[in-house]
Amino acid sequence: MHQPTVAPSSVPVGVDTTRASIARVYDAALNGKDNYEVDREVLRQVATVAPQVKDLAWSNRNFLTRACRFLAGQAGITQYLDCGSGLPTAENTHQVVQRLQPDARVLYIDNDPVVLAHGRALLQENDQTLFISADIFDPDEVLGTPEVREFLDFDQPIAVIQNGTLHHYLGEDSTELMQQYVDAVVPGSYTVIAHFLDPQTPEHSEIARKMEEKFTHSPMGSGVFRTYEQIRAMFPGQELIEPGLVLCDEWWPDGPRVTPLNQVEECIAGAVGRKLPA
Repeated sequence: MHQPTVAPSSVPVGVDTTRASIARVYDAALNGKDNYEVDREVLRQVATVAPQVKDLAWSNRNFLTRACRFLAGQAGITQYLDCGSGLPTAENTHQVVQRLQPDARVLYIDNDPVVLAHGRALLQENDQTLFISADIFDPDEVLGTPEVREFLDFDQPIAVIQNGTLHHYLGEDSTELMQQYVDAVVPGSYTVIAHFLDPQTPEHSEIARKMEEKFTHSPMGSGVFRTYEQIRAMFPGQELIEPGLVLCDEWWPDGPRVTPLNQVEECIAGAVGRKLPA
């Protein structure tokens, strides 16, 4: 049987309240208001094996905020291609980077009509930010969209963000998918990835696999927990910025940790990579 590369929830669902949406499930996990009962049901199902499931979304979101601060503040990046942006939240990519780089251009890519409607409404008065409808798992479509090439200068460094997206890609080779994005940008560009993790440890692999089972058999239909080795391979031709590929909560935390990470927080990792000269 042919293995699908796209989860049912990756297909735009619009306002269909009978199908779960990846963007809306994340919104529910972040205590947002733009979600339906079917989206909350996904979280309830996973919570039967991992009560702190919402912490996956919070670890993911907080890592993105810190990574964006690094890219804008330390690396001086002024162009961002944010793949699978999801529904607008309190701290979106453009808000974080434009606080430090007011001229930064942020291009959001998503194919969910609800996400696009919310995003475009939010950004009406920000001409440095744009929402484009395209399938992030089809790099040819994204990179071949004229508006993408018009809005971003591919002769200058670009940060490609795949934050909490690639674990919804069911294809065998996410490395090849990322290779296409990396090939399209110049050396000195960056990649940001956060991904569900199977730590391959006795105490945490079991919970990772239980969450994967619940996610993939829920109305969302996806949520693959990959190993460190598999996630590292998604940074082809790149050096990882210190501290490398680590748990999201351990990537340049905002301060000393006063409470230990819970089981769920041990199951999502992130890294920032920099494209090397050929």
